[in-house]
Order: sequence, then C-alpha cells, then structure tokens
Amino acid sequence: MEDLFEADAGGELADAPLAARMRPRSIGEVAGQQHIVGAGKLLRRAIEADRISSIILFGPPGTGKTSLAQVIAASTRSRFERMNAVESNVADIRRVSAAAANRVRGGGERTILFVDEIHRFNKAQQDVLLPDVESGLVRLIGATTHNPYFYVNSPLVSRSQVFQLEPLGEEDLIALMRRALEDVERGLGGRGIELAEDAALHLARISDGDARKCLNALELAALTTPAAEDGKVRISLEVAEESIQRKAVVYDGDGDAHYDTISAFIKSMRGSDPDAAIYWLAKMLYAGEDPRFIARRMVICASEDVGLADSNALVVASAAAQAVELVGLPEAQLNLAHAVIYIATAPKSNRATVAIGAASKDVREGRTLAVPEHLRDSHYAGAKKLGHGEDYKYSHDFEGGFVPQAYLPEGRRYYEPTEHGLEKRIGERLAYWRGLFEKEAGK
Repeated sequence: MEDLFEADAGGELADAPLAARMRPRSIGEVAGQQHIVGAGKLLRRAIEADRISSIILFGPPGTGKTSLAQVIAASTRSRFERMNAVESNVADIRRVSAAAANRVRGGGERTILFVDEIHRFNKAQQDVLLPDVESGLVRLIGATTHNPYFYVNSPLVSRSQVFQLEPLGEEDLIALMRRALEDVERGLGGRGIELAEDAALHLARISDGDARKCLNALELAALTTPAAEDGKVRISLEVAEESIQRKAVVYDGDGDAHYDTISAFIKSMRGSDPDAAIYWLAKMLYAGEDPRFIARRMVICASEDVGLADSNALVVASAAAQAVELVGLPEAQLNLAHAVIYIATAPKSNRATVAIGAASKDVREGRTLAVPEHLRDSHYAGAKKLGHGEDYKYSHDFEGGFVPQAYLPEGRRYYEPTEHGLEKRIGERLAYWRGLFEKEAGK
C-alpha cells in the first residue's frame, strides 16, 4: 500500500518515461476527455469543488484514467491512497478501511482510495469494499479498461458514478507532443529537438488514441536520433515511422473491443455499407481475431438480415466459412472480403428471423397444437384404423404441385414476405397459393 503523494515525493524521477513525467498536474492540463472534464461538466465541477463521490473511470489504455486520479489527488483535501487490484488482497482493503475510520475519529479527514485495474478484484474483494463505499467512509476511484457494467460488482457500480474515457484525437496527441518538447522541467525542452509536422501527424495517427504510446515513441525518436551539425535533433517522418513501428490495435479478444467491433461489423453489413463492413473486417483480422468466428457471424447475418431476399448470400457466406478452413489466413481474407461485400450489397429481409421468432414464442408460451390426423404418419400397421393419413392430398398429384390443404390446425401465419429482391417473387407465389386455399375454404 502506498500514498500517492509519498510515491511522487520529490518530483518525477529523472529516468521515468516521458509519458509518466508529463502527466497532467491540474484539470487544465488534461488532454481530451472534454465530454467529462470540459468547462461545466459534472466531473470537472466535482473536482474543482472537492465534492468527489465514488467514481469508476473506464476506457482504453493511455486515455488518462490514472492521470485523472492524480489530478483529483492534487486538488482534494482528502487522504489519497492507491492500490493495484492485481497486487492487493482483502487484508489490504481492510487495512485501508481501518485507517480511514481512524482518520474520521481523529479529525474528520476523508479518504479517497484509487484502485487501478479494479476489474481484477474478485467478488470477495469487491464485497469487502462495498460497505465502506456505501457508508461514505471511503470514496472510491476505480480505473479499468473493461466495461464495469460487465466486470465490476453491480452493487459497487450502482454506488458509483461511471465515466467513460475515449481515445485521444490526433489534435490532442499533437498538442501533447508539442507541450513535451517545450517543457524544460519535465519534458524534452531545451534540447533543440524539432518535430516535423508530418512526423507528428504519423505518431499521433499510429498511436491510436493512446497518449502513453505516443509520448514514449516521441521520446525514443528524440533519444536515438543524432544531432545535426547545428546541434538540432530533427525528427523526420522516416524517424517517426521507425520509432513507433507497427501499431497495436486496441482489441481484447473477450472484452468490449471484441464485442463492439463485431457489433459494428454486423450492423454495417445489415445497413448495406460495404465500405464500413470491410473496414471492421480488416480491423478484426489485423488485431488477430479468429477468422472462424468472423465467418460464423457472417453465416448468421446472411440468414438473419438478407434471408430470402437473396438466398445466395447464405451460400456465399457458407462457402467463405469453408474456405477459411481449407485455405487459412492470410489468403482467406479474400474469401471473407468477397462474402462481406456480397452480404452488405444484397437486398435485405429479416422475415425469416421474424417468422421463427414468432413461431418459437407460440410454442413456448401458447397451447401446444396437435398434428392434424391427415398429416400423421400412416406407414405402419394399424395407422389406418386410427385415421392417420386419411384424406391427405399428395401435392404432386395436382397441377402446379400445389393443392389447398390445411397443415396447421389454427391457420396461423408467421411468414410475411417483403418486396425486396427475390422475396418479392416468393410473396407473389405465396399470395397465389393462399388465395387458392381461402377460396377452397370458402366453399
């Protein structure tokens, strides 16, 4: 257990990474996140008024969760303690709670507890923390890269304000780099370092909204680039490209990024936007998503969203899924792209989805319908005596392969075709058959 002020006593260590040295010292230095710390926003008002309640900050790496916690530490009149959920246990939590109770009895000083990676707390640890958060003895600031609504105890979430941090924009990252190059005390100021505009834009773009990654790449470029004859260190686009290498896309295989990206992928195909669908496919493949998972979702989408408007979509999606197994990556990305564009540009109908949903609901909630006697199996001894199969009309014995005949005792309808794509022809055919049935029933 450490006090944040004790950990930072004496200033930042000279050999700490640039990203650590450049952490904001006030709310005004926080980069991005204007939706929660902009002028007049709730979190900013609470920090400035020292009225912080328990909060949970969640967002991708490098978006400022720990930095915000440190800004709160600098502006609050409370005792600020921190722990990492990976390293801490129930005994540590009880120790903080006991110390907080002693402070209240001794003079009323409040305690703020910062828990990094709070999603790593198990249920027992979260349950131990809950009573003190509920009573206000400890004000919690939790930080996590995972959606707390899925990974943090519901009672703990319900007693906290949840703030989502977004990846920083390119302009925010460029401003951070410029500030670091000018800051003599904590940054790289006074060293004659010049950052080309195209190099700054490249570092900002490839950092993918991660301030830590961006500043560390800048520092690497500055420290490894030899000075010119005039003593200047010039960071060119080429140097920037070498410093940051291939970017790591923020994508957790079983967390928010995984589900959010596949959701965007499916919705883009459903929404008939092949460009968006191809982008999300490329992102998933780049990040290492299992191509079989992608293919399975495409097979589902082909029936769920395209359906009978173009039944070939299911054929194409199934063929792509098979190609993934036979060919494998990287070549199978061509098969996936083929199927994605086909599905996205196909006419859409969800009537098959609606039909099975309605029928399933009736089976689950309604009276179970008995099979009509004329449809029952008649291929066994004694079936005729029971009346099974009697009066059944064999469709192929009639013109057009159709004869009006009841196949459901209550005449329910579940499938109503659209006029999209090939389903329009299905609708016309079905309307003709239903008209014959109604005519026959009216005799």
